Amino acid sequence: MFFILSKVLSFLLCPFLYAFVLLAVAVFSKKSKLKRKCLLWGFIVLWTFSTPLFLNLLARAWDVAPGKLEPNKTYSAAIVLGGFSGDDKNGKGSFNWAADRFIQGVMLQKTGRVKKILISSGNGNLFADGFREADWAKSQLNILQVPDSCILIENQSRNTRENASLSKQLLIKQHEKGPYLLITSAFHMRRSLQIFKKSNVDVIAYPCNYVAGDRGWSFSDFIPSADALSGWNIYIKEIVGVVVNLITGRA
Repeated sequence: MFFILSKVLSFLLCPFLYAFVLLAVAVFSKKSKLKRKCLLWGFIVLWTFSTPLFLNLLARAWDVAPGKLEPNKTYSAAIVLGGFSGDDKNGKGSFNWAADRFIQGVMLQKTGRVKKILISSGNGNLFADGFREADWAKSQLNILQVPDSCILIENQSRNTRENASLSKQLLIKQHEKGPYLLITSAFHMRRSLQIFKKSNVDVIAYPCNYVAGDRGWSFSDFIPSADALSGWNIYIKEIVGVVVNLITGRA
């Protein structure tokens, strides 16, 4: 139920949905006063949520900074959360905009900072098909010549809560001791840490795939962008998730 509810809430809180409704009312309404108000507010909502400036301000306030790693220490495992790939109509996998999660995991293993990579991801779609992200990721790790002995696969989880519980079970079964490095996008790290710590999994934040970065402001930050509009959907989902976890006592 919680899984389905999260999907529904993500849709209902989409800023573009409200902008679309306001502009649709402005087009079809026969009342001139209502038409003007909806047109104005539709424009304001659309401009506000499509301007990189406001998204970057939110991202810099929300994103989690990397945890401090002990120098010259090799950690037992890096838990890489899914969401960095997907499948096409033929069932073949491909990397997406969050591929930095996968890249950072490989780099940590290749440079000797972690012994094993744990890929935690099944299929998070509401109507799931046969694609399992962790299984596909393993094939990519094999191509990169990461030994099977250094790969752990958890391919049943559908969301972050299941990532935590199922990863914990697998790590205990493999006798791997923490702390583990938790790898996910910076926007997702705050909620991930909340859930993993609630599940008593000893993790150190290793965020990647930052949205805003640390560069200064530029003129382009004031120009509406479809990417910025899409980015708000991601952050709203994360904020709602954290709040719901606090209210329900899941964090």
